Amino acid sequence: MSGRADLSAIEERYGSRVRVSESFGETTADVEPGDWTGLLEAARDGGHVFLDWLTGVDEPPEGFAVVACVYDPDARSRLLLRTRVPREDPRLPTATGVFRGANWHERETFEMFGVVFEGHPNLVPLLLPDGFEGFPLRKDFVLASRVAKAWPGAKEPGESDHGSPSRRKTLPPGVPADWARDGGAEGRSETEA
Repeated sequence: MSGRADLSAIEERYGSRVRVSESFGETTADVEPGDWTGLLEAARDGGHVFLDWLTGVDEPPEGFAVVACVYDPDARSRLLLRTRVPREDPRLPTATGVFRGANWHERETFEMFGVVFEGHPNLVPLLLPDGFEGFPLRKDFVLASRVAKAWPGAKEPGESDHGSPSRRKTLPPGVPADWARDGGAEGRSETEA
């Protein structure tokens, strides 16, 4: 069941400041960052009392969408709430005062995308090891583990000791062609050195 019928209070409260759309049976309400916590409160007060999830979506070059899915257990309806923050300064007020369950979701979104949730009670790393640099779910993050550290044993067909011809070596998906190719020995493979 769609959350469309439950949006009258939100549309009345925000007027032209909220954009409501429906796609594939899901109703979405979009607002500016300044209306984010108010939108969450309005959805909660309208019966969507359960925060299912909250995450970020990298939308280059503009910035990040922050999306929350809330659920009304009585009406059995979901509602997607969304706002966008700029890439150069991704900040948003915390939702922990509205939904306590937003705590870990915001920590993960901060850690993976770099979105800062102002007023969060404990915005510290949740999943990544200490000292990790970067935001791994951003589209500009280079996933280059196989380039930086070779895997032991045969990696590609033909790279074993069976005497078969080897294929041209390719970089893993998402790794720029010139990554780690600065001319120094540390940037070259053993066959190039």
